Amino acid sequence: MAINGEDRISGERPIIMVTNDDGIDAPGLRSLVRVLVSTNLYDVRVCAPDSEKSAVSHSIIWSRPLTAHRVEIEGAEAYAVSGTPADCTGLGLSEALFPSLPDLVLSGINVGSNCGYNIVYSGTVAGAREAFIYDVPSASISYDWKRGDINFNDFVLSAQACLPIINGMLSAIKNKTHPTNCFLNIDLPTDIANHKGYKLTTQGKSLGKMGWRQVEEEAQGAKMLSTMSMETDSGVVSDNNDTSAHHSNDSRLFKRELRTVVVEEGTDLHFLREGYITVTPIGALSQVDVDCQNYYKEWLPKISSSL
Repeated sequence: MAINGEDRISGERPIIMVTNDDGIDAPGLRSLVRVLVSTNLYDVRVCAPDSEKSAVSHSIIWSRPLTAHRVEIEGAEAYAVSGTPADCTGLGLSEALFPSLPDLVLSGINVGSNCGYNIVYSGTVAGAREAFIYDVPSASISYDWKRGDINFNDFVLSAQACLPIINGMLSAIKNKTHPTNCFLNIDLPTDIANHKGYKLTTQGKSLGKMGWRQVEEEAQGAKMLSTMSMETDSGVVSDNNDTSAHHSNDSRLFKRELRTVVVEEGTDLHFLREGYITVTPIGALSQVDVDCQNYYKEWLPKISSSL
């Protein structure tokens, strides 16, 4: 396996692999692939879930084999996989499915933003993080869709707005100047046609705080996009499969609902709401505050001495 960009982009068209968590038929992925193919600058591969897998975080399927079947997407070699976004990236990078490593992995475009603490839950971000773990440059891309009719052209505009970032990453990879200790999380504002430009941001603590309410069986939400229902303005998507088959008269049904959205000033979600395309470098390791390290440095010997 080529590591840290070595032996990549040697004069031929760079290879971009696309994955997502909304599923291979999702408008965001299809728009991104269409825009990439239309430039005629890249060899495009797709390895994405065969159905919607939002909010699965970085889960993987360990207990059973995964199926991968060819899907016709014009200009790209594409496979739909019966796994999670992390599974799809892992399989796509394994060289068991494709003959070589991609130069860049893109995960998205997600239906809904992924900022702040929502990054923890995001399957879209996990698709990019899995590539980062295996030393392949990557970026996750999300569009701050709002509840209402989805305009396919908004995803096209979002993909086009990402092209300078994509080309800049590929140039840095070719020149071996691309950083190897982070990957990018990109969020595009709702009014993408009138965005304010790119803004380097940091991941904040913004969070859509969820509550629970009891619901009746017949009151379960209607399907959206055939397989998805949008649960929050920030784009948390949940499978809306029938739950009635596994409960008795003694059980109750509960459904998540958005209660409040906490926006931390000066961070990714704040600037996204201001209309910027936010570009946030993130990593896979949990960085612990120095004060926490110092506290436990004193705490651990004390509890050890009591044994």
